[in-house]
Amino acid sequence: METRDAEPCDRPGGTVGRLAVTVERLRDEVREAHAAADGRALVEVAKGILIERLGCSPATAARQLAELAAQSGVSALELAVDIINQAARDRVAEIAADFVRRTHDAGPEPGDEQPALRLRSAESAAMAAGDTQAVAESLLRHALVPLGAAAVAVWTVDRDGSLALSGHAGFGSGEAERWRHVPPGVTTVARQALVSRGTVHLESVTDVPSIGSLRTPGGARTTLCVGTGGRIHGVLEICWPEPLAPHPPAIARQLEALAELCAHTLENPARSATRAADGPVADPAVSDLVGVADAIYDPALVLVPHLNAEGRLADFRIQHVNAHFQDPAGRPRTALDKALLLETYPMAVGGGAFYDHLERVFATGEPIHVRRMSMTTHVDQVPLQIVADVSISRLAGGLLVIWRIEDETVRLARLLQHAQRLGRIGGFEENLETGEITWSSQLFALYGRTPAQGPSSLHALAAQAHPDDSVAIGRFLRTLLHHRRPATVAFRLHRADGVARHIRIVAEPVSGSSERLTAVRGAYQDVSSQHWTEVALAATRDRLAHTEQEAIERNRLTLQLQHAIMPPARDPLQVPGLQVAVRYRPAETESLVGGDWYDAVVLPSGQILLCVGDVAGHGIDAATGMVVLRNALRGLAMTGAGPAQLLSWLNSVAYHLTDFVTATAVCALYDPGTRRMRWARAGHLPPVVVNAGGAAALPLTHGALLGAGLELEVEEAETELRPGDTLLMYTDGLIERRDTAWHESLDHLLANAQVPVETLGRLLDNLLTYGKSDTDDDTCLIGVRITPKEAE
Repeated sequence: METRDAEPCDRPGGTVGRLAVTVERLRDEVREAHAAADGRALVEVAKGILIERLGCSPATAARQLAELAAQSGVSALELAVDIINQAARDRVAEIAADFVRRTHDAGPEPGDEQPALRLRSAESAAMAAGDTQAVAESLLRHALVPLGAAAVAVWTVDRDGSLALSGHAGFGSGEAERWRHVPPGVTTVARQALVSRGTVHLESVTDVPSIGSLRTPGGARTTLCVGTGGRIHGVLEICWPEPLAPHPPAIARQLEALAELCAHTLENPARSATRAADGPVADPAVSDLVGVADAIYDPALVLVPHLNAEGRLADFRIQHVNAHFQDPAGRPRTALDKALLLETYPMAVGGGAFYDHLERVFATGEPIHVRRMSMTTHVDQVPLQIVADVSISRLAGGLLVIWRIEDETVRLARLLQHAQRLGRIGGFEENLETGEITWSSQLFALYGRTPAQGPSSLHALAAQAHPDDSVAIGRFLRTLLHHRRPATVAFRLHRADGVARHIRIVAEPVSGSSERLTAVRGAYQDVSSQHWTEVALAATRDRLAHTEQEAIERNRLTLQLQHAIMPPARDPLQVPGLQVAVRYRPAETESLVGGDWYDAVVLPSGQILLCVGDVAGHGIDAATGMVVLRNALRGLAMTGAGPAQLLSWLNSVAYHLTDFVTATAVCALYDPGTRRMRWARAGHLPPVVVNAGGAAALPLTHGALLGAGLELEVEEAETELRPGDTLLMYTDGLIERRDTAWHESLDHLLANAQVPVETLGRLLDNLLTYGKSDTDDDTCLIGVRITPKEAE
C-alpha cells in the first residue's frame, strides 16, 4: 500500500492556513449578519410607518416599499431611511438634510453610503446593543470608518472623577487593558473634554497621553461629552490616523449625534433625575442623601436637577433642607421645600460662580470645596452681602450642598488673633479677688512659657525684669493698683530660656459695682525690634552729624585753598599796550568746590601766557588737580614752546601725574609787538573776540580732552588782534544750561558782550551778572583789551 507524508502545518495550504481562512470567513459572515440585522430593523420600522399612514397590511406595506424603491432607483434600505427621516424629523433627519461632503480627503470613495443611512444604521445597532462595547463597535463600523476614523473609545466617568474604558473598537486588546482605568489626576484627551464640558478637537496628539497614541503618533483626536439632562455620564473619543483640521459644521453635528447615541448605554435608569413637564420625580436613592444631610451638623441642602421640556438642565430644585439651615432672608424651612433654586436665591446663584459650580459638579461628579464665597441675596428688597464656605458633592441623582455662612463673631475673633500675631501683642486679665489669671496664646509665646507652666502675675514683674527697671515697674503698679488709673511701662524682660526682650505693658483697672478693684486687664507688646531700630537710628544720626561736620570743615579748608590760589577778583595785569582783567566766581554751594582755573603771566620772551581750564568734578580732588595743572602749565611755558605743544605736554601731566584727572583747557600766547596770538584748545570752548563790528567766537580747532589718553593731537591756530579788540576766554560755567545746546548759550554770550561799557572790568562783571547758566558750576573769565596807540 502506498503512503504519503503528512502535510506540514506551516505551509500556506496547511492546517493553520485553512483555519485562518475559515476564521476570517466566519468573521465576515458575522459582520454581514450584523449589518443585515441592522438593515432589517430599519426596513421593519419603515414598514410600520407605511402601515400606520396607509392603513394597509404588513404584506401590502412590504410590497409598496419594494415598488417605491424600484421606481426611485434606490435600494429598499435607503428608501426605508428616507421614510424614517420624514416621519421622525429628529436630529438625524436634520443632519441628513443639510449634509455637506467632507473635503479634507481627495474625494468620496465609490460606494460611500449616505450619512442618513450610516447614522440610522448606527442608531439601530446602538439601540439593539446590550452593552457599551457593542455600541462602540457599531459606531466605528457604521458611522466613523466612512468618515476616515481609525478607532473609537467610550469612557465612563466615575464618582471620584476617574475614567473607565467601557467600550472600544479599533484598538488591540493589550492597549485597551492598559487604559482600563485612568485616575482623576491624569490629564488625557478625554479629561480635557470632561473639564471643558464640551467638544475638544486636537489636530495632532503629540504630548498629551491617550489610548492608542503610540499606535497613531501625531494623529488627530476628537472628544465629546456624553450625557443627558445636564449630567455627563462619559466621554466619546474618536481617533483619526493622521493630523486633521477642525471638522466642518456638518461633520461636527454628525459626531454630536453619535455621542447622543452613546448616552443611553452609559446612563443607569435607576439614576434618572427629575423630569420637567409634570414636576419633579425624585430618584429613590435621593432619600438616602436626605438622611446624610440630616446627620450633618452644618447647614445643608439637597438639590435635584430640574429639566426643561427638551430634557436639558434648567434649574435645581431644593428637595430638602436640614434642621441647621437658616435662610438669610429669614424664611421658614417649609417655604424652601421643593422650591426652585434660581427663584429662591436669584441674586445669590443666578449667573454667578456658585451656580456654575453646581452645574460642573452635577455634570462631572467631581466635588468642589470653596472657602469664603461671596454671594448677594435680598432681604425686604435690600441687597445683603453674605460670605459662606460651600461644599458641593454629587451623590446618587442629587447634590449635597453644605452652606456654612461665616459668623461675624468668629470672623472678628480670627482678625483679632492675626492682629495680635502681627503686632506681637498678647492680652491678659487678672482677677484680683480669685487670683485667676488669663493669658492669650500670643502672651505665652512672648514670655517663652508653655500653657502647662501657667501664666505669671503682675506682682512678679520686678523679679523677671532687669534690675534697673524695678523703679519704673513699682511706679507702674502703684498707679494701676493703688491710684486705680490706667498705666503703662516699658522694661527689659529676662525669660527663663535666657532671651532678653524689650516689653511694653498697657493696663487698666476694672472696678465692680461697689467701686472695688476687682480685676486688671491689658496687653503686653514686644517692642524689641522698635527699640533696636531706635538705637540704630540714633547711632546713624550721630554718624551723619559727625560726617556732615567733617564735610563742612573739609570744604571750608578747600575753599580757602582755592581762594588763595584763585581769588574771585584780582588787580589787572600791568602790561604795556594791554588791559587785562580776570574774574573768578566759585560755585554757589560750598559743597561744590570745583576745579576751574585761569592764569595770565608775562613770560621771559615778552609774550603773554593766557589760559583757562576746567577740571572735571568737584571737591578736594578737583581742587588739587587744578593746582597741579595750573602750575605745570606755567612751568612748561618757560620753555618757549607753542600752545599746541604746551597742551600736549599738559596731557601727559594729567595722564601720568594725577589720579585719573580729566580736564579741558584753552591756551594762548600773545606777542604785544606783532599783536598776533597763537592759540590751541583741548576740549574747551573757543575764545571770543569783541570789536566795533560785534562779537564772534574764533573757529573751533581740533583738540581732545586732557587726561583721556596717552597721546593727544592738538591743532594750533593764529589770529591778529587790532587796537580796540577785546579777547574773552572763559569756562563753561559762564554759559552752560541743562535745557539748552551750547551754541545757543554761546549766542546769548555774544549778544551780552556787544553791549557798550566804560571799562573792561565792567564788561566782565556784566557777563557774570547776565549770564544764563543754571548748573551752579565754577566760572573763570579773562578779558584782554588791545590798547590803541594813542592810549599807549
